[in-house]
Amino acid sequence: MAPAITTTTVRPAPAAPAGPEARPVRSPWPWVRALGGLAVLGVLVWSVGAGPFLTGLRMIDAPALAAALAIGAVTTVCSAWRWSLVADGLGVRLPLPTAVAHCYRAVFLNSTLPGGVLGDVHRALRHGRDAGDIARGIRAVVWERTAGQLVQLGIAVGVLTVLPSPVRAYLPVLAAGLAVAGLALVLLARAVPRSGASRWARVARTAVADVRAGLLARRTWLGVVTASVVVVAGHLATFVLAARTAGADAPLPRLLPLALLALLAMGLPANVAGFGPREGVAAWAFAAAGLTAAQGVATATVYGALVLVASLPGAAVLLRRIPRREAGNCRSSRLR
Repeated sequence: MAPAITTTTVRPAPAAPAGPEARPVRSPWPWVRALGGLAVLGVLVWSVGAGPFLTGLRMIDAPALAAALAIGAVTTVCSAWRWSLVADGLGVRLPLPTAVAHCYRAVFLNSTLPGGVLGDVHRALRHGRDAGDIARGIRAVVWERTAGQLVQLGIAVGVLTVLPSPVRAYLPVLAAGLAVAGLALVLLARAVPRSGASRWARVARTAVADVRAGLLARRTWLGVVTASVVVVAGHLATFVLAARTAGADAPLPRLLPLALLALLAMGLPANVAGFGPREGVAAWAFAAAGLTAAQGVATATVYGALVLVASLPGAAVLLRRIPRREAGNCRSSRLR
């Protein structure tokens, strides 16, 4: 007699509850940053009115737009070169033409979306996926941006020390603080354990290895510094162009410190399409330097508009990829 064959019915696991517990928790930080930028703009409109914003935009002409496009091309290519050097050092190769296209798209997204960093997040994730290593792709953008900010900070401290500025009296304290912070970082890097399974030890070893390979390597550091200096010079040239377009006739040694203060304020992640802290700091700096707050607001507004125009090739890069995706979707639907 043949043995009976028993069957087992596999039942699917019960679905997770669709209640509030199953919904992902979204961070309120993007909204906080956007509201911070709106608050700064609201205070400026309340204090100086909307006139400086509108006057600055009306004074933009074709030569200023053409110059902004040319300067933007130089700074974007140098930013892409810096990113490519850092990425290659970290082992996620990035050809320069691809980096230029990604940087143009990132600048456009940064100039049009709240927060001012979503374009960089997009290029980091995109490059990481293309390279097959999302973590290294993200770290390459983080270190590339960090290197640029550090070079800009160094140039700012030097210029603000040499030329008269509203913050000149505070620079010795700032320089001492930066020196202490740099020494602390060096000591921390030397204290990183060479072995250990703790999360902190792994993160620290990865950071030290990234800095050595991506920033301080013999084939990398000179290019990173050179590209960063050119990028800062391009931003300063665009700001001076914006000041002249807005009617500010102050001499260049008087404008450069104000431009650097406004550029440093752009690093604050609390803005709306780039507008907010930049205009606030420009208004304060211009007034403290003996000019007018309205002139500072107008200059910063023109600068934002020129940067947006200079980023328009990024919109073309963004739109060029949309038809490819749509075509791919159509082909896949026909195959189904």
